Amino acid sequence: MRKRCSGSESRGKLAVVIDTSFDFRSDAGGKDPDSYSATLRRYHQVLWSKPLPSGLPFDLSVTQPGAYLYHRSDLGEFVLASDSVIPTFGRWKRLSPIIEQIPKRETEAFRALSYTIGAMMVFPGNRVEGKATINGARGFNVRIADRLDLTLECIRRHYLHLESPLADTLALYSDFFSLFGDFSGYVDFFLLDDLVTLDQEVRFHLPFEDCRTSAYPRDLASYLDYRRSSIEFIEARNRRIRALYD
Repeated sequence: MRKRCSGSESRGKLAVVIDTSFDFRSDAGGKDPDSYSATLRRYHQVLWSKPLPSGLPFDLSVTQPGAYLYHRSDLGEFVLASDSVIPTFGRWKRLSPIIEQIPKRETEAFRALSYTIGAMMVFPGNRVEGKATINGARGFNVRIADRLDLTLECIRRHYLHLESPLADTLALYSDFFSLFGDFSGYVDFFLLDDLVTLDQEVRFHLPFEDCRTSAYPRDLASYLDYRRSSIEFIEARNRRIRALYD
């Protein structure tokens, strides 16, 4: 389904069409969609250029040299980058014995869905003190394994000043997270409501072990549970995005 919407830079211009079924690999020229899909970049700009919980505008530009998305105002200066946040693990060697048991058409269907807008996020893209960005840290930490649910749990703990596997990294970007006031504000802003409960607890895609163990599915059954839960979230977030413009 295709919906029209407009961000701050598109006022007075043709509205942008948000197609929640669009696979961002299709316009990335065989490269990483997070960096090379012009459609994804525009969707991010339109979706996240909006008032913050404080009511102040958070307009994002795509014209700043060297920045994927850029904001500068009295709030501060922010450089954001895109990240696909629902890993399918289809190309991870450690999970290949599991993935090989699944029909290829199912694997590709999951992968295609993971490249729709409901499976995409933006995080600060600038390095601080030469350390890893949030995108990098969440991908290389085996207790997070690129999973959004576990990343979101770390962000929840950041707002509560609690320890997590990403605590040091998230602290480097405390100015960014302060834009949203609290965890609820962050969840609402980025339309992550379907990944939290009414009590503002994270809904995990697999049984949660307090980030003490590896975040990878351990066998076929756990992978299928992970895939089912991930698909439900992506589809729900895509519906939420579409509903904004009904």
